[in-house]
Amino acid sequence: MKYIDEFQDPELARRLLDDIHATVTRPWALMEVCGGQTHSIIRHGIDQLLPDEVELIHGPGCPVCVTPLEVIDKALEIASRPGVIFCSFGDMLRVPGTGRDLFQVRGEGGDVRVVYSPLDALRIARQNPDREVVFFGIGFETTAPPNAMTVHQARKLGVRNFSMLVSHVRVPPAIEAIMSSPSCRVQGFLAAGHVCSVMGVEEYPELAERFRVPIVVTGFEPLDILEGVRRAVRQLERGEHTVDNAYARAVRPEGNPAARAMLEDVFEVTDRAWRGIGVIPDSGWRLSSKYRDHDAEHRFSVGGIRTQEPAECRSGEVLQGLLKPHECEAFGTLCTPRTPLGATMVSSEGACAAYYLYRRLDVPTTAAREASPVV
Repeated sequence: MKYIDEFQDPELARRLLDDIHATVTRPWALMEVCGGQTHSIIRHGIDQLLPDEVELIHGPGCPVCVTPLEVIDKALEIASRPGVIFCSFGDMLRVPGTGRDLFQVRGEGGDVRVVYSPLDALRIARQNPDREVVFFGIGFETTAPPNAMTVHQARKLGVRNFSMLVSHVRVPPAIEAIMSSPSCRVQGFLAAGHVCSVMGVEEYPELAERFRVPIVVTGFEPLDILEGVRRAVRQLERGEHTVDNAYARAVRPEGNPAARAMLEDVFEVTDRAWRGIGVIPDSGWRLSSKYRDHDAEHRFSVGGIRTQEPAECRSGEVLQGLLKPHECEAFGTLCTPRTPLGATMVSSEGACAAYYLYRRLDVPTTAAREASPVV
């Protein structure tokens, strides 16, 4: 089979695939929630190894991709101000805002720095007491605990010139929003193992029961994903809809109690806008009133910034699983990693970037499809 020799254990991969092929009797649509899983699927051709009856839909699981345009514009506004050192992970610098990105702000003289940990930003703040240092805190439940710890440390140490622009989102409300959509085709989920390693699985059984979908917690290696698909397909064929932890080596049912306690202390649940999707109730975190002095949005009074997504970018449909990246008219032409229209083409976990990197030469462009003769 194509790609299978690239697997760490080809024989186990064959057994898992044989089981899936032998089990499936009708079409099923599964959504992988995490962008890291999407890249693994496309890179290793997992979707091409599965039977035609099993479709993998790419979900809104890339933290860079779901950060809304208005938050990017808030970051650009803050980073452009004199006296500010704006710190971010590198994958946010090329995400387009309205008309520019953080790289361009740096080129225009803004002090924009790439860091590898929020604690690096806190260290910079302590070294520059006469400057305002802002860290761009984005992501799902996975990156939220270290960001919460950093804010906690800043308050404990009395570092008053440190603040965080927060755009953290939560997975379970996103699953609820996807399943509540009238256009939803998803019949089962591969839940992100790293999210569940922090939060546990206690929020998922109610969703699985209410929407009658299996939710299988899985990892990111090809064999992990195949095992997750195998378990999901078995449940679907049997008419079952339970939560199944296929990533027990990393995920405990209760998650990480210390990390969860830190999150509950520093953050509070809030409604959050998702790029290309819109506002999902209770789907995000913001700093609690106890830590409000370290809230960059409050400190720099940028809460009123509102923007609209570019009409030519269809990343919102990709994030909702309604469109495959190569089905977008701009894919590979107007929209490339060098000239991205949306974050899904920029992020190292974006579905559009995965298709461009690993599948671009394998899929027909819109122009090629229109030019091909009808047989």
